[in-house]
Amino acid sequence: MLILAIDTALDACAAAVLDTEAGNLIAQESQSMKRGHAEALMPLIARVMSASEIAFAGLGRIAVTTGPGSFTGLRVGLSAARGIALAANIPVVGITTLAAFAAPIVSQNGEHPVVSVIDARHDHVYLQVVSGNGSALVRPRIAPMAEALNTWRFGAPHLVGNAAGIVAERWPEHAVAPSKVDLQPAPDISWVGWLGAAVSPNTAPARPFYLRAPDAKPAKEQLAGGAPPASP
Repeated sequence: MLILAIDTALDACAAAVLDTEAGNLIAQESQSMKRGHAEALMPLIARVMSASEIAFAGLGRIAVTTGPGSFTGLRVGLSAARGIALAANIPVVGITTLAAFAAPIVSQNGEHPVVSVIDARHDHVYLQVVSGNGSALVRPRIAPMAEALNTWRFGAPHLVGNAAGIVAERWPEHAVAPSKVDLQPAPDISWVGWLGAAVSPNTAPARPFYLRAPDAKPAKEQLAGGAPPASP
């Protein structure tokens, strides 16, 4: 199967074309960025598709990261993925960033639990913990930093994600030390593709996976909550 993988959820704008039968990426490009995904994504996808020499209609499906991550960034990727899928009449699947961070580590069949952590600010992280074989220990959630620091109870964890360094710096002195700290600003785009090949469009929809509501609320919601309207 030929899969177009797209990621704009965190601090990168990335796309790749994966050939699952050959077991390799045909083309890929990734740019580090905190903002500007909307302007960068479509030209980047065009370059990747041109390098792959494959038409959109020749793809088997599209895989896109759904979050948690930047509210603006992930919606850019989702909109592009769904638009291309609709135009090319191919399925699109969603992959969480937490799963994409953990996947390459789980693929090694290690003995240590894998703790995926993404910075959620305000002393919180987006958290997921799986065993070395990928079985769930803590399902995806937004959690206080204290809960992430308590994951030592599962054994010496492999910390991965853009908050791995933050968690490691605050690791309890009495706890078993992490087996590895893998600070990554964004998931490996190839694993977004591989996970996209493994899931079903029926169970992995391409829709935002927020885990919490946006910080900013529309003006109508603020007024409904009791805030007085601004004076003319």
